[in-house]
Amino acid sequence: MSHVMNTYARQPVAFVRGEGVWLWDESGKKYLDALAGIAVNTLGYNHPRLTRALTERISSGVLHTSNLWRIPLQEAAADRIAEITGLDEVFFCNSGLEANEAAIKIARKYGHERGIAEPAIIVMEKAFHGRSLATLSATGSRKVQAGFEPLVSGFVRVPLNDLEAVRQVAEHNRNVCAVMVEPIQGEGGINVSRLEYLRGLEEICERNQWLFISDEVQCGLGRTGKWFVYQHAGFLPDVVPLAKGLGSGVPVGACVVGGRAQGVFKPGNHGSTFGGNPLAMTAVVATLDTMKEEGVLAYAARVGTLLSDGLRAALGGAKGITEIRGMGMMIGVEFDEACGELVKAALDAGLVINVTVDKVVRIMPPLVMSEAEGREVVSRFAAVARAFLDRRAAA
Repeated sequence: MSHVMNTYARQPVAFVRGEGVWLWDESGKKYLDALAGIAVNTLGYNHPRLTRALTERISSGVLHTSNLWRIPLQEAAADRIAEITGLDEVFFCNSGLEANEAAIKIARKYGHERGIAEPAIIVMEKAFHGRSLATLSATGSRKVQAGFEPLVSGFVRVPLNDLEAVRQVAEHNRNVCAVMVEPIQGEGGINVSRLEYLRGLEEICERNQWLFISDEVQCGLGRTGKWFVYQHAGFLPDVVPLAKGLGSGVPVGACVVGGRAQGVFKPGNHGSTFGGNPLAMTAVVATLDTMKEEGVLAYAARVGTLLSDGLRAALGGAKGITEIRGMGMMIGVEFDEACGELVKAALDAGLVINVTVDKVVRIMPPLVMSEAEGREVVSRFAAVARAFLDRRAAA
């Protein structure tokens, strides 16, 4: 019996080796990875540049020194993140929820500095921002919140893609100081914000001097064919929480700020023992440099289009499939009822996917996937999905 706490409904498969976008389990069976550890393994597996950089870092003997001292690699990573985001200051942490927690603290401090005694943040229905008490309170899922009440106050919830709802809050609630939005909701089912909606939100924030927090933990860092979704919409947010793909599998998060949020955090306002450690910073620098030098963003856009087009051609209009949606290499296939059994069926077919909100299949491969491998994802998934729909129709 395992002593690991039972907090996950695990599949009975253990992956022990990886190469490119392929994984092998303990028995030697080979799988095509269309999930990337839930949008984490940006460069796939055993990328020579990342492996070499991490090996050299471990060999140096210095994995951790503490933020009491200068960490030159942290400065190098921050410079790279500032360049790709267009923002100014980077706080390093270890996960997406920590990056979002920092964003919430920044918004509250900003509100207090503007004379608001009880600052409030507008958040979206079906959002997911993490599982700490503050971030699960910001999350729009009763399933995530249930049993952990009392929730943290200070969040006002509105539907995604509804500017009028935000305008109504602006008119009636003087405590609001920020809007927090995932431009593409990941855990919520690959729900895509319209670009004109994001631009409208930014205008409301500008008019009211609110912070615009763009949670790009799952959808950022090249997954949509640009570094960040807000770049598709053509503006700069004030706060951008990042994690997942930032270190290609090494745990790391970052809360990036600029605009109205610049300078809000001062010495002593926030901290993290492990945040910005040399091992994680090695992974960040190697990941970002590799993505730039290998043209990974253009690649992700091209293969993402191939995946979307292929899935629509193979399954679009099939009875039982509601919608195929997403951007770049972040794709959701929504079924009209629960489809969790597809995860096991796909594994049997040598394909790694997952299902969120019970009926949306998430397809988010490593960004280094080739066109041929993308076509293979479509082929394997289409066969698994059709067999599932046929079984259901026969029943």
